[in-house]
Amino acid sequence: MRWSKLSAGVPPAGARASHRIGRIRAARLVLRVLCFVLVSFILVSATDSEPATSFVHKKKYVMGTVFEIVAYEESLARASDAIDKAFQEIVRLDEVMSNYNSASALSRLNRSAHFHAEVVPLDLYRVIEESLVYSRLSDGKFDISVGPLVNLWKAAMREEHVPSSAEEEKLRRCVGYQNIALFPPDRIEFRSACLQIDLGAIGKGYAVDRAVEILRSYGIERALINAGGSTIYAMGSPPGQPAWLVHLRDPSKRIDPQVRLCDDSVSTSEQTPSLQGSNSAGHIVDPETATPSRTEFAVSAIAKTATASDALSTTLLLIGPDKGKVLVKTIADAAAIWVSPGGQSETASSGPQILLGHGL
Repeated sequence: MRWSKLSAGVPPAGARASHRIGRIRAARLVLRVLCFVLVSFILVSATDSEPATSFVHKKKYVMGTVFEIVAYEESLARASDAIDKAFQEIVRLDEVMSNYNSASALSRLNRSAHFHAEVVPLDLYRVIEESLVYSRLSDGKFDISVGPLVNLWKAAMREEHVPSSAEEEKLRRCVGYQNIALFPPDRIEFRSACLQIDLGAIGKGYAVDRAVEILRSYGIERALINAGGSTIYAMGSPPGQPAWLVHLRDPSKRIDPQVRLCDDSVSTSEQTPSLQGSNSAGHIVDPETATPSRTEFAVSAIAKTATASDALSTTLLLIGPDKGKVLVKTIADAAAIWVSPGGQSETASSGPQILLGHGL
């Protein structure tokens, strides 16, 4: 799962060196996507037919990635303050949801909620509650209780070895979203002795949505929040334009899929090498097989919230395009595209339109 799907939050200093290769790869992906977004931003600004509106652009490294916020506002001071407060909220949520920080609310829950309902912060309750929605929609393919398997494969990456089938099977028995019991408004219990939660496939999207709420509370109506290139939320649109134009991930470099976002979000999930060798496993753990997913597709999902697009992109990567296209059409205002390195693509939509480069 993520912050990088197999990580959450910023690792402690002693663990950073062991993640250097993965961070370099992630950084390259981030830079590629950021370039797409910034090119679109520049083109939109260049064609603006209205008087120029001031904007503020800031970056912050948090949750193991680079968050960027661009906000249009006549008052630069207000935009700057709003962005700073949004970043503060993301940092606070990292301290709630990180599984690297032993003092985080999630870490405490993972230690103490077995057969005992624990009181948790409202944000943690909400994101876990939302996660279970996608577990049910995907018949368990999306499952935040893969924490033990995520930890197993993170250790494998550090030590450059493949876990044994016995190790995988032992920990696979720990996994099962059905063993997470919610007691509104703020208590959670694990009905399994070894269950642990990893929020890597949804937590970053939730943080983006909270940042959007902060910006709106300051009166910001036009902004783009980019969480490491894998989750993007567009507030309103740039001056003189109907929407923000975002180029989506295209491993084939032939299709150039694009989407125009206005008060909605897009997230991308894909296989990235995590172990040595050209046939190495991806970084999203499949709870059914107990191994990282192996898929040729990059999947981008559009939804009304960043929480939804983040969870949906992982879900659609795991279930594949055949089942995924059926699922997308059951969700209001959603869309998705699967793109292979060979240039094959599959799309589905219940509203938003995904455009190909030549169709613009």
